[in-house]
Order: sequence, then C-alpha cells, then structure tokens
Amino acid sequence: MVNETQTSEELLATLAAIGHPLRLRVIAELAGGRVHVSELARRLGMSRPLLYMHLDRLEKAGLVTGSLELSADGKAMKYFELVPFEVRVTAETVVRALAEDKEHGNETQALDLEESDK
Repeated sequence: MVNETQTSEELLATLAAIGHPLRLRVIAELAGGRVHVSELARRLGMSRPLLYMHLDRLEKAGLVTGSLELSADGKAMKYFELVPFEVRVTAETVVRALAEDKEHGNETQALDLEESDK
C-alpha cells in the first residue's frame, strides 16, 4: 500500500497500526502467507479476541485483509493475509498529508494536530 495522497488521518492510522509490538508480530507471521485465525493465535500465543482486536486495526489501515471460507464440514473459517504495503514517512509525506486535509475541507484535523503538539 503506497498512497501518495493520504490525509493526515490516514497516515496516522497506518503509523498507529504498525506502531505496536503485537501488531508487528502479526505482520511478521502473515509475511509467510495466508493463515487461519486460530492457527495465527496459536503461533503468537494470544487469545483470539485479542488477536481480532489487533487484526481489526491492521485491516482498517489497509495492511491486512480477512476472508471467510467454508470448510468441508460446513464450518466458517476466517483467514487473514497481508496486503502488499510499503511505509515511508518523510517531511514531504507529512506536508502532503496536511495539504490533502485542507483540500478535502479537513483543516480541523490539521489544526487538532497542531494543538496537540503544544
């Protein structure tokens, strides 16, 4: 995922999604390919509810995708896989994100960010 026209909100969502040690471990596990959620939970040594919370955050940021499939015995099986992405943040990335906010009438987001730095 490389989006040259991300808003500051989208940029922050991406950075927040990868900015957690457990989510980094999820990304590392999924780098090997698609995995059933129960198997992923076992590999990571975490509960499925906690894993789903982290997968939801990654999915909302567009970094992973989930799909439901039916097994031979009719059970719903949830699989997750990585969406190809690259994250590169420069000063220009930040400037473009804030400009995108203004272009879409989202200046409040930019101002909120400025205020939170004070």
